[in-house]
Amino acid sequence: MRWDRLFDDLEAQLAARARLELDAEVAERTGTERSKVTLGERISGAVGATRVIRLRGGSVARGRLDDCGDGWLLLVEDGGRQQLVSIAAVLGASGLGRPRDDTRARRFGIGSAVRGISRDRRAVAVIDVDGGTVHGTIDGVGADAFDITEHPLDSPRRAANVRGERVVPFAAVALISSS
Repeated sequence: MRWDRLFDDLEAQLAARARLELDAEVAERTGTERSKVTLGERISGAVGATRVIRLRGGSVARGRLDDCGDGWLLLVEDGGRQQLVSIAAVLGASGLGRPRDDTRARRFGIGSAVRGISRDRRAVAVIDVDGGTVHGTIDGVGADAFDITEHPLDSPRRAANVRGERVVPFAAVALISSS
């Protein structure tokens, strides 16, 4: 009888140790997998949901996450205004949760997204990572910067309305907003 209890006790200790080792291995693998998930992948898992994104320079972008890609995300406000956000400028995002396995971010970068805005010839507001704002029309997009002709948002891009021209590096962009 004493031997049976001893063997049962030893067996329970081995089972407990095996359970602890398995728990430790699962925790390590989970940590390793999580360490490979980028902010962009987490954001891509939230497509379709409304989010608040805090940006460098004190700006805040709010809206339904409509699309995302390599280094950028697109939010749409209730009124339809679109906001192209540089992921490099993100300081925090609300309610992202975990990425879904079935979501894929677009592979093209922020330059391609800015080229799309440029083709529309709409007036935009560009907010930089220091909180500065420039209004105008994006005229040309290079590999790492774009040209914007400055004019009021409510005025068309006409010579009489032009206030100047500026080159904006992608690295300086926090948000590009268009109506």
